[in-house]
Order: sequence, then structure tokens, then C-alpha cells
Amino acid sequence: MTDLLIRRARLWDAAHDAPLVSIMIRGGSIESIDVERSDGKNARAAGESGSNDRKPPRELDAAGRVLMPAFVDCHTHACWAGDRLDEWDRKQAGASYLEILESGGGIMSTVRSVRNASREELAEGLLARLGVMLREGTLAVEVKSGYGLSTEDELKMLRAIAEAGSRWPGTLVATACIGHAKDPDRPDFVRTTIDETLPAVHAEFPGVAIDAYCERGAWSLEETVELLDRALELGHPVRVHADQFNSLGVIPWAVRREILSVDHLEASTPEELHLLAESETFGVMLPCSGLHVDQRYADGRSFLDHGGRLAIASNCNPGSAPTSSIPLTVALASRFNRITAQEAILACTANAAALLGLSDRGRVEPGLRADLVVLRHSDARMLAYEFGGDPVDCVVLGGEVVCEGSGRGRVS
Repeated sequence: MTDLLIRRARLWDAAHDAPLVSIMIRGGSIESIDVERSDGKNARAAGESGSNDRKPPRELDAAGRVLMPAFVDCHTHACWAGDRLDEWDRKQAGASYLEILESGGGIMSTVRSVRNASREELAEGLLARLGVMLREGTLAVEVKSGYGLSTEDELKMLRAIAEAGSRWPGTLVATACIGHAKDPDRPDFVRTTIDETLPAVHAEFPGVAIDAYCERGAWSLEETVELLDRALELGHPVRVHADQFNSLGVIPWAVRREILSVDHLEASTPEELHLLAESETFGVMLPCSGLHVDQRYADGRSFLDHGGRLAIASNCNPGSAPTSSIPLTVALASRFNRITAQEAILACTANAAALLGLSDRGRVEPGLRADLVVLRHSDARMLAYEFGGDPVDCVVLGGEVVCEGSGRGRVS
């Protein structure tokens, strides 16, 4: 692995944009960070070891642009087959998301396509989306199953996710979202999921997080609690989709059981949101769904003001959030979840990494993995201010430059 020296980078952190720095990367990890003098030279050579044995490092001149952690997308449904374009036409004609879901569309439309796809086809489709994410600066991604809704097809999805993860250079974290919806053709679906699908997932993927969607037209509160309590008994981490359209009372249970995260939160009451904020459970907000579905957004400002652990994510999926763009997510969160640019960046880097158990990334510090991006901008606030653009100019994955744009920086 070639050593990499990044020069004249404006280092972002959670508090402010720091002075220009030089960062030495060796073995895929950040070795040192040195503040540059006003004349552009370092007080000492970054990572200087006194040894003459090493080859000169490859150099990346950031030219005063922002260097920050690569994005971590902690909530996606990026493994799917087919599309939902016909349903988009229905939505444009006035049908609501829940109306489409209850008429056999929505999630069930994608379920039918996934069941007809092979594991190899699912893996290839996911890899194509992961390639787009990498170019956008996202180097760690959570990917859920949940479009199989049978034991066989949920396992097929999880195997496809594992295959794609082994072939993608970034980091992929799987989640078994076996409570995503109910198959209307199977009246025993809930019992089969709890008594058959969950044990089968546990046998083949014993450490995977288990997820469910608690909502009218999907899993009820009682069904959700039974599934996730059983998953906790088996030793699985647990997450839950909740309060997207209706508040059904999941948050008090989630706080009491100290689960990993409650995701969506658009319909949470102020009291529920404050209860969640006072716990160690993450709140994950998904503003791209608000943009695409119904213009409703979770109250990030109140959640943070009450001490909440906030993450934001793209929710990449073919129905409610057809995007993989974390820059767009940041821009929307700053406008509609009412959080600052710095808070939004923290929510999709360090906080999202912590939620996924990735303690070696999400921050730019010596000793951590060098998953980094260089923006086109010299001020990190532009990431939230600008929307619909292409702010990432250079992507560094484990210390290797894997994607370069047309900005002013150069690698030599």
C-alpha cells in the first residue's frame, strides 16, 4: 500500500473548520495531522520517522478545500429488483403511500420482483448502486433485506448482500428487516416470520441486526414487539422503523429495551421524541423520504436540544426514497429537520458510524481508518447550503485514492 500525504487540506471537525493541515496516511490509517504554517509549509514533515527506507509518499494537494470523513449511510434498502415507476405515476395522480401499500403495491411490488430474481442478480444490482455511492463519497453502507418476506427469499437477500459486500471495496453492514411488511396472501405470515424465518436467519447470520416496520398496514405494535423481543433473546441487535405516518407507541418500548435505533420519527409526539432523546438509543431521521413522499420531516432540532443521539441517512429504496445521495440528505436535513450543517455532517459520519459499530472511522484522527473525502469547497457549510450538485471531488478509501474529480487539487 502506497503512503499518501494530503497537503493544504482544510480539516473539518464537529466544532469548526480548522486551519490548513497536512495528513500522513500509512497502511490505510491516519498516522499524523500537522497544522501548516502561514507560509504553507509544515512545522515538521507530516509523519516524519527519520527513516530513509520508505519511498516518497504519493501526494494529494487539497488546495485549501475541505477534508472530512467519508459518509456513512446507516439506513438503506439498496438491495432490490425491478422498479416502482408505475406507482410513481399513481402517486402523481393523487394516491397516498399507504393507499398504494394497502392495495398490494409499494413494498409488495418490489417483493414480487425480488422473489423472481436470483441471488446473483440481486448482488449485481446492489453492487451497481454501491458503485454510485462510492463516487458520491459514501464508503460504509447499511443494507437491509426485507423484500423477500419468506424464509427462503429473506435468506437469498442476505446472501446477496454478503456477496456484494465481499466484492465492494467499501464496508457493507447487513440488517435482516424480516418484519418489513406482511404478505397479504399468507394469513399466518407473522407467526411464520417469528417461528421460522427468525430462527433460520439466526442460524445462518447469528450476529445480524433484526429490523421491523411498525406502521398501519404493516406490523402492529404487538407484533413488532413480539418479533423484536424474540430477536433480543437470541442475542441479535435490534432496530425498528417507527412513527413514519402514525405514532403507534414503539418509542417507550425501544427505550426500555435499549435497542440500537428508532428510524423515521416523522409522526412522533414531542413527548416521545424527548423520551428517545434522553436515552442511549439513536434516532435516525430520513429527510429524503419526506421530500419524496409527503413533505413531512422529523423534528431534529428538538431531538438534539434534548440531548438525542442523531443519525441521518438516505433511506435509499425504490419506493419512498429513490436516491443514494448523502450530500442531498445533508442539504435536506439542514432545511427541514432544522439542524445545522455541522450537526448534519456529524449525523452522517461519526454518529452513523457509531450506530453501525464502526469505531475506526467517521472522524479524522490519528490511528483511525483513512476513509476520507475532499470537497470542491473550502467551507464545509457549502455541503448543506448547496443542493443537487456534486460536492465530492476526491474519495480516499483506506488510504487509497479511488475517485478523483475535476477540482483544483491534484495527486502526484
